[in-house]
Amino acid sequence: MTRPIDGIFFDLGDTLLDFGPVDVRGMFEAGARLAYEYLGELDQPLPPFGKFHRRQLWAIRWSYFKSRITRREFNSLDLLGRLSDDMGQKLTAEQAEELAWMWYLPLRQCATVEDGLTDMLRRFSEQGLKLGVISNTFVPGQVLDRHLREEQLLDLLPCRIYSCDVSYRKPHRRIFRIALNRAGLEANRTVFVGDSLRADIRGANRTGMISVLKDPTGQRERPAATPRHRIRQLTELEPIVQSYIEQV
Repeated sequence: MTRPIDGIFFDLGDTLLDFGPVDVRGMFEAGARLAYEYLGELDQPLPPFGKFHRRQLWAIRWSYFKSRITRREFNSLDLLGRLSDDMGQKLTAEQAEELAWMWYLPLRQCATVEDGLTDMLRRFSEQGLKLGVISNTFVPGQVLDRHLREEQLLDLLPCRIYSCDVSYRKPHRRIFRIALNRAGLEANRTVFVGDSLRADIRGANRTGMISVLKDPTGQRERPAATPRHRIRQLTELEPIVQSYIEQV
């Protein structure tokens, strides 16, 4: 008999939050302009915008490349802090977080949440299921939490593990185990939902979790990473969860 489940973890980008096609360069430049304007409002020393933008872009690219080689995540809040120090800027912790939010804001503005998601998560929570997030991201956790709060999702997802806070990235088993330990869950009694076969499904399978692939097109295949279940939208998860609970 299949054991019941006690918790559900979700990937963040393009799983809980849908961003759609993203112009990365355009988003980065838009974020740079907002950050530049914010620093100007604080009367912080600034180089011309072009130099500011190129320096930030190069630093992010280099850190991202390095993280792929070392398989360890970086936190852009730390990076922005070092760049601000190099420019002679003096920012409080609150101002540094607001600066990081300015960088993220263009991406936040294009995000959507699936209809019915909040109600479904609330029902899961009322059933006693522990809910959370496991996300690969160099965006600071404080920024992502702020986004989730604006979407009225934060309180429904009390256990949130961001790779920039723990260094490890999916599909590394370590990030999944950190999440399970913090939530007090066992892998074989926990569902993980994500949109990436390599990072999400492969990692969840290797950890022993019940993997669910969010695949809106129904066309993603990877023989080495087969999900236990497939869904096209998140609200299709509810009957899957109920099928496990009813097998008690």
